[in-house]
Parts: sequence; structure tokens; C-alpha cells
Amino acid sequence: MKLHSPVTAGLLAITAYDAEHIAVNGRRLTRSFLLTPQRLIEDWPPASFDSLTESDLQAVAELDCPIVLLGTGPRQRFPAPVLLRSLIERRMGVEVMDSHAACRTYNILMAEGRDVAAALIIECAS
Repeated sequence: MKLHSPVTAGLLAITAYDAEHIAVNGRRLTRSFLLTPQRLIEDWPPASFDSLTESDLQAVAELDCPIVLLGTGPRQRFPAPVLLRSLIERRMGVEVMDSHAACRTYNILMAEGRDVAAALIIECAS
């Protein structure tokens, strides 16, 4: 799906997605990544929801954004509370949704000028 909302100048937005990729400012990404309006961190380790670790979410916590959107792949799945500890301890709000819903929500919050981070899992084909 292509997203047609205008890209806010100088900020990183999600411009398209499908089952195999997510595009950030037109750049096609096929591996999980972290995104804020100012920063793209490619090759975030989890290749699937089942491989998500506490260390992976510690990397998200280090982005220090008050709002975190956790895109869990093709369907919404909730991680064990122990995995979210680093985010909860920093009093960061975490919203869990499927990755495509997280893409849409990220764009809305980013366009509103909110300090948001998206941690998006793209399931790698085996």
C-alpha cells in the first residue's frame, strides 16, 4: 500500500508498505528497523516476533521517545511483560499493533509533531 500523505520536510516518514517491505522516504527496507522522525536504524535484530528479546527492546528504550509503537509483524501479538521492562522503567508509553497499523499510526503522530519511535518487525522469509 502506498501512503499519499505529504512528507514533512526534513523528517522520516513511511511512504509505502506491503507483506515484504516497508519504505521510509521512498527507501525500501526488508529487515526489521527502528524509526523516529529524525533517525532510521536499519537491521534491528528481530527477524520475527518470536525472536524478540529484552536486548532488542533495550535498544528501543535508548531512543528515549515518550511514545513507542511496536509493530509485531503481520498480526498483533503482545510480548511478555519482562521484555518491556526497559521501556516501562523509563515511563515510555508502548502501543503494540501489527506492523502495518504501526506504520499508519507513526505517520499520523509524526505529522502532528509528536516525539514518537516505531520499532517495526518485518518477518524475514525463511
